[in-house]
Amino acid sequence: MATPVAQVPAERVHRQILNILLAWGMDPVLAATTAEAMVETDLMGIDSHGLSMLMMYETMRNAGQLDLAARPRVVRRNAATALVDGGAGLGHPVAVMAMELAVEQARAGGIGAVGVFNSHHFGAAGYYARLAAKRGVIGLVMTTARSVLVVPTRGAQPMLGTNPIALAAPADGRPAFVLDMSSSTVAGNKVKVYDLNGKPMPEGWVVDGEGRPVTDAAEGMAYLFRRAEGGLTPLGGDEATGGHKGYGLGLMVQILAGTLTGGALSVLRNRTAKPGEPDNIGHFFLAIDPAAFRPPEEFEADLGTLLETMRATPPAMPGRPVLIPGEPEDAEHAARGAAGIPVPETLDRHVREICARCGAGYVLA
Repeated sequence: MATPVAQVPAERVHRQILNILLAWGMDPVLAATTAEAMVETDLMGIDSHGLSMLMMYETMRNAGQLDLAARPRVVRRNAATALVDGGAGLGHPVAVMAMELAVEQARAGGIGAVGVFNSHHFGAAGYYARLAAKRGVIGLVMTTARSVLVVPTRGAQPMLGTNPIALAAPADGRPAFVLDMSSSTVAGNKVKVYDLNGKPMPEGWVVDGEGRPVTDAAEGMAYLFRRAEGGLTPLGGDEATGGHKGYGLGLMVQILAGTLTGGALSVLRNRTAKPGEPDNIGHFFLAIDPAAFRPPEEFEADLGTLLETMRATPPAMPGRPVLIPGEPEDAEHAARGAAGIPVPETLDRHVREICARCGAGYVLA
């Protein structure tokens, strides 16, 4: 049976997240940055990376992994590159800082690349790519992950995180092109959302240790977080349908966001990590100023033409037009801004319990 869902105004969700972060002792400036990123993620329909992340963050805080008072700091900088220490805090503040720094470098010299190490989960990669597009530059974002969930092609057990990639580009005053995707068939937290809502998963998201599909969401959560075998499929599914390409993309992200920055390879880190040791997640941010290549208005006009040409593709099914990456999130943002953010009863209960434990005011209802 599906779980009852309430529609909660975005302002109330924002206030709820902020109340909890402040009750945990997070620096008010960093908490404001984090709450903004989380509620924007929920507004875009990415329920797996917003309010529902508070349960995991509480677990990490209680384990001593998070330094909620830490401020990110630049430890190495050149004309077009920088390396930032996340200070073992939540990833949202350091990600905003790193993307803004990459944009500044791009504005000054055409391109900026910023790596981050010693960070934690930062939510949805697309949020940070959009920050660059709002400034008129192309933004590329990648991140490693703490949870080892993805089974390599031909493998029986998980070895990589979902290792997402996001790219955003400004388009002549119209909504930006925003590609935000995991290198796995689906993000692990999507399975959590299906479990919270009591819904079966589509076939092909999760496999067991022998490569057989798992569709029960609760069973899927067991394979992701409690069993040594099985896990998420790489983007494309099995080898016959291109899963080896998703596996390759996951490795590419690991190289740029982890190996290059000094972030951990979680499958090895998790075997030897001591209790309370930070995750050392790595992020990678690239900003490109179109003005370094051509007049930016020409770039944006041509990108607008490209996107309009794609939209004009005859649809295979009437009433289901061809979309541009980013459009579903933009439409969901508008809809949820008007109607509220859906909060399942199970998630609401978890939030109430977190508030009771930390003394934060409960404001969702």
